[in-house]
Amino acid sequence: MNYNYNILYIKKILKILPHRYPLLLIDRILDFKIFHYLKALKNCTINEPFFQGHFLKDPVFPGVLIIEAMTQAAAILIYKSIKGSLNINKLYHFVGIENARFKKNIIPGDQIFIEVFYLENKRNLIKFKVIAIVNNKNICHATILFYKKNNIK
Repeated sequence: MNYNYNILYIKKILKILPHRYPLLLIDRILDFKIFHYLKALKNCTINEPFFQGHFLKDPVFPGVLIIEAMTQAAAILIYKSIKGSLNINKLYHFVGIENARFKKNIIPGDQIFIEVFYLENKRNLIKFKVIAIVNNKNICHATILFYKKNNIK
């Protein structure tokens, strides 16, 4: 039997991310390589609360939550990459998004595959290229930035 030890199921994700329902937007990590890439999965179901108001007759996954899901996936890559050196005085904060483009709506029943690619780490700023894919089509892409906050008081 072949085992992929880079799969993270929901119990491990809950230990990494502080988010909880309804804002936990990552269901599974499919693969990752520290300081290189991560692939994640988000299942979209009609039961999610935002579909009731976005929009009732034509439900659409909100774009801001697509960005949030991509950001959570990148945060997991940061955690897995620097796990040994993480402590309360070295927190990473999402601080920016560049060149975000949305190409198609995501609807209930879709599976969003999120790909995160490590780009660079300069002066405490980590940059990632992120892509959301549904049915093998690029739905959204962006560059997101995290900042390492030292000496938090």
